[in-house]
Amino acid sequence: MLRIGMVGAENSHTAAIAKVLNIDEKIRGVRATHVWGETAAFAKAAAEKGQIPTIVRKPEEMMGEVDAIVVDHRHAKFHLSAAKAFLETKVPMFIDKPFCYRRAEGRRFLARARKLGVPVCSFSTLPKQASFKKLAQQVEKLGAIQSVVSTGPCDIKSEWGGIFFYGIHQVDMLLRLVGYDFQRVQVVKGAGANHAAHILFRSGVVATMNLIGPGTRPAFHISVIGEKGRIDMPITNDESSYLTGIKDFVRMFKTGKTDETEQSMLGPVAVLESLEKSVKNPQARVGAGI
Repeated sequence: MLRIGMVGAENSHTAAIAKVLNIDEKIRGVRATHVWGETAAFAKAAAEKGQIPTIVRKPEEMMGEVDAIVVDHRHAKFHLSAAKAFLETKVPMFIDKPFCYRRAEGRRFLARARKLGVPVCSFSTLPKQASFKKLAQQVEKLGAIQSVVSTGPCDIKSEWGGIFFYGIHQVDMLLRLVGYDFQRVQVVKGAGANHAAHILFRSGVVATMNLIGPGTRPAFHISVIGEKGRIDMPITNDESSYLTGIKDFVRMFKTGKTDETEQSMLGPVAVLESLEKSVKNPQARVGAGI
């Protein structure tokens, strides 16, 4: 059996991932066996909801007891500090989105992982949904992309990293469609809780993210205009929204191989870091890039 240790329990993803593995038993021979929580209450709640048998008082207690690690905090600033100790034990790890809070820290972490030969991956689950994969296939038929508009929930004042917390979903999808040659970003603040973020690419593509604030929770939606037409599609969740992503990181745990790259993990962080600067100074057009 492949034993997974869960580091972080405040985020609902911990219990959701454990449910898929331990209760629904969607992947044979893989279980979430250990959990550490930011508080004892968080750990207890996640263990009960996901039927995780072992709660540890310190993450280090998992060392030697698990075969892989999932790091899952609500705020990305805690991800890599939690993962570093496990990196030295050379266990493969999935780090929930966003991969990190600062791309410079992420570069150093991935360089160390490469040196040690430790498989690491991170992603939003939205690009893993069947609806997004269908959209991406149709976008390939449009020829050169001219513009992309995405819409989804995002509170730029979130206590868990502002635009990082939910902005990662739109940014990850957008970059997978357009590429990583982003040049400048700017956040235009609305009168209330709704805002817009503009991203300019060196290729000439222009992108806008509609950031819908607290009070409503719209479905994610993407519109793409290419030289041969346009596509408009809601990005809906699979019946089990976590399953495809879990299969991806479990495959990496078993084989040491992942489709994720330094670019796919750090690209969204670079955009979000620049967007964060623009939130603080809306008049500025902030340079971006990895």
